Amino acid sequence: MSSLLAIGKTGLYAAQAALSTTGHNITNSNVAGYSRQVVVQQTAAALNTGAGFMGTGTQIAQIKRYSDEFMNAQVRSAQSSTSGLESYLGQIKQIDNLLADTTSGLTPAMQGFFKGIQDMAANRASVPSRQAMLSNAESLATRLNGLDARLGEIRDGVNSEIESSVTAINTYAKQIAKLNEQISTFASSPQRPPNDLLDQRDQLVLELNKYVKATVLPGDNSSLTISIGNGQPLVVGQDSYQLATMQSPTDLTRLEVGYQVGNKVSVLSDGALPGGKLGGVLEFRSTTLDKAQSQLGKIAVGLAFEFNQQHELGLDQNGQPGKPFFNIAPGFVGASINNAKGTVDDPAAVVKSKIVDPSKLSDNDYEVKFNDGKYQVVSLPGRQAVGSVEPDADGNATLVVNGVELSFSERPRQGDTFLVRPTINGAADFKVLINDVSQIAAAAPILGGDLPSNTGTGKISETKVDSDFLDTPPALPITLTFNKGTPAAPPAPATPDTLTGFPAGETIYKVDAKGNKTEITAPVEFENGATYSFGGISVTMTGAPNGGDRFTISDNSSGVGDTRNIAALGELQTKNIFNGGTATLQSSYAQMVSEVGNKTREVQINAAAGNAQLAQAQGAQADVSGVNLDEEATNLIKYQQAYQAASKVMQIAGTIFDSLLSISR
Repeated sequence: MSSLLAIGKTGLYAAQAALSTTGHNITNSNVAGYSRQVVVQQTAAALNTGAGFMGTGTQIAQIKRYSDEFMNAQVRSAQSSTSGLESYLGQIKQIDNLLADTTSGLTPAMQGFFKGIQDMAANRASVPSRQAMLSNAESLATRLNGLDARLGEIRDGVNSEIESSVTAINTYAKQIAKLNEQISTFASSPQRPPNDLLDQRDQLVLELNKYVKATVLPGDNSSLTISIGNGQPLVVGQDSYQLATMQSPTDLTRLEVGYQVGNKVSVLSDGALPGGKLGGVLEFRSTTLDKAQSQLGKIAVGLAFEFNQQHELGLDQNGQPGKPFFNIAPGFVGASINNAKGTVDDPAAVVKSKIVDPSKLSDNDYEVKFNDGKYQVVSLPGRQAVGSVEPDADGNATLVVNGVELSFSERPRQGDTFLVRPTINGAADFKVLINDVSQIAAAAPILGGDLPSNTGTGKISETKVDSDFLDTPPALPITLTFNKGTPAAPPAPATPDTLTGFPAGETIYKVDAKGNKTEITAPVEFENGATYSFGGISVTMTGAPNGGDRFTISDNSSGVGDTRNIAALGELQTKNIFNGGTATLQSSYAQMVSEVGNKTREVQINAAAGNAQLAQAQGAQADVSGVNLDEEATNLIKYQQAYQAASKVMQIAGTIFDSLLSISR
């Protein structure tokens, strides 16, 4: 009877274990990362009785955990990708809303500024119109400053996100390594795996992938080896490695991520850590935030450059040449903290940046490195070589790259590195330099006219000056004389109508409607509607003058009633300033808004697709590992009946044993 009792006992224990496991499944059904467990039974070793093998009951082979590593990897990959896209989307939506806002964006302020210029052109002598124009300029500056400040706040938020993500990654790495250690102690008993610890570890690995894409490989003693980036190990067995945040060596406002081994930290590029929240914000910063801030700065710098250039060609109410109207921010130059340090007698290399041609500006930053006796310049991102220059013995050199003049001084050392961001401060440092309405240079510096004694209909219909006029202006007044040509009288050929009186030594150009110049030589042929340029002065001649008619170009020091320069300033609204002379201020801003908007929608669509893919992967994983409460309820009944049946076997064994005892009495 002892064998029957023992058989019943094994069944009782097995049913009890199954009931406990089922209850464990039910109570943990809402625990993240929990995998369904099932008691796996097998027949106990049979007893050879001589007449044959007799069963001895059942035994528990293992508590099986239903987990598919392929499914787990699919979920981790989808989680990493989706978290990165969601992180990117959350950041870029801030810029999209900022730039596209019809009230707080740049467009209303820019339109108001140029409307103020147009109103002043119509009421030049009006002090209120001048004051309104100046106020609109201040409003434009405030708007640009505000937009840049908001982008700066977003950048600060990115830094905070980087710090918190690195902290989370390091925490998860330590916890996973600790679980590796605990799990490895059970490696000698593969039939008794620590299921709950395995679930905890898998869940931590999944949580880690919310912050950075992690590659998971099996290690020794049931441990996991986890690497990130370009193969940098994060967890190896019981050991974990740490990431660190540090200031960029060339830009102290920028946080970078480094990989720490002992006391040494190696900087990881933004692209080396894809996926997860960390990868998302790093990608956002390098592909959208940096570009948006530089583009906004480019618009500010381009406006200030062109406006100042035209304003300085005019005369103010005091008859003085116009002063710079807006501040033009110099480019940001960051010297690497790893550069060789200079001394008073032997200073370290210095790099300066300024804008010289807005039409050639790109949205790129630049890295300047002194190598093999030359300053070598590459664009960022992409690291495409764009120029190099060899300094003189004192370290001085100048190089113009994409509309940016880089000047070098002092003595460079091998490996000295600089980060140049030509327009990043353009919007932040944009401000109005004039605070007196009388200093607005509305008048042009020269006048064109014809003498009362002229008998023809010819006239100077337009006069303009350019920057060459400020450098070396020709002596005024200048008198041009029309010389009537003669018809052909064989054998003498015909002679053309000509203009004489151009300043000696000045090169004369004929300018077409597109502004293209063609050098011409004396005698200068007269053509109705033609524009002639010399010494920074351009005059357009129209009509039909008679021989001997004279035309004067004189100084306009009084500037009374003259609105030509303020009108020219107003024309900057539609002037093609950027992209090789193909884009206006407004179209450049519209393109910037469009790029951010399109990228936002692209990321939004990808994030939605990523969430769908993640849900699909999680569903497939749940089919394998998830707890089905209906199924578990059925199992409870099944195992309860098994428990009762096993109890009955033991009860019968006891009854038989009691009967045998009673016979012996």
